[in-house]
Amino acid sequence: MLDLVKLQPGIGVGEVAGHFDVSRIAVMKHLAVLEDANLVTSEKDGRTRRLYFNPIPIQMIYDRWSDEYSAYWGSQVTGIKYLAESKNLTHKTKKKR
Repeated sequence: MLDLVKLQPGIGVGEVAGHFDVSRIAVMKHLAVLEDANLVTSEKDGRTRRLYFNPIPIQMIYDRWSDEYSAYWGSQVTGIKYLAESKNLTHKTKKKR
């Protein structure tokens, strides 16, 4: 859900709920947890509640728990992960043909 809100600033709750095979109430409960964690902010727009991603808490965690050395190695490891995943996806696609 957080990815949807990040990719589509101002997305409505109904639009978010449409992406999941759970009740709208379940989606609203999850969004309430994200709002309580200050990861999502919302504003009322008529009958629609518009949602926005708030990256500040994630940045604060990053700043607190990482240093230059770990940031370097963390980015190297995630780079390897993404490379492996893209090669695996390419390999699966070629096998299907």
